[in-house]
Amino acid sequence: MTQDWRHLRLNIDSGVATVTLARPDKLNALTFGAYADLRDLLPELARDGSVRALVLGGEGRGFCSGGDVDEIIGATLAMDTGQLLDFNRMTGQTVRALRECPFPVVAAVHGVAAGAGAVLALAADFRVADPTARFAFLFTRVGLSGGDMGAAYLLPRVVGLGHATRLLMLGEPVRAAEAERIGLISVMSEEGQAADAAQSLARRLAEGPALAHAQTKALLTAELDMPLAAAVELDAATQALLMNSADYAEFHAAFSEKRPPKWRGR
Repeated sequence: MTQDWRHLRLNIDSGVATVTLARPDKLNALTFGAYADLRDLLPELARDGSVRALVLGGEGRGFCSGGDVDEIIGATLAMDTGQLLDFNRMTGQTVRALRECPFPVVAAVHGVAAGAGAVLALAADFRVADPTARFAFLFTRVGLSGGDMGAAYLLPRVVGLGHATRLLMLGEPVRAAEAERIGLISVMSEEGQAADAAQSLARRLAEGPALAHAQTKALLTAELDMPLAAAVELDAATQALLMNSADYAEFHAAFSEKRPPKWRGR
């Protein structure tokens, strides 16, 4: 495991990893290094095997204001097409890492989640937000496609095509009440309590059946583009494997002995 990440803060406690974007003076605007750290951190945590849930949050007044205008937008104007493709692939790899890691990710959102910050929150499995939260997919506002970092794939699957078209095309901010109404927010907390509520949810997930959670997440992602027959077959194969797991046997033993199960994640 890498012990020191330059562009974010990492803490692991009892199976819950907390990743904090820590540029509060810049509203946690992302740099090239921050993207790379997130891309590389998640596979490391997956290989380590001890993490059962992850909370992604931002320090200070907001979650993440997106890509740093000076450090990224300014720099990309001087890049050739090959360099630009490498950069855009890296940002997409960050989103893939969030979707493909074998543990649930909870985004703790307060204040602004804009541009790439909105997509990072979108890529999480749960978005816990307080009433100050506002989401804005700003890509068309800077002359780029709204379908950045997988947003045109993920957002219609979360809020529906109609809402996704409006949010990605117009780039207008969506405040917490509307975000909750259209399904962009999973859990609404009291003001100032998003981080605590996200930790509580992550703790609940970490104490549960990790193997079952990992396979559920994998199936939710894999089956988005499958026909029903293939999805049902994949479900059957997955359940057959899990029925050989120690956790499945533990549930039966706990039920018979009238006690809570002791999940082992295998």
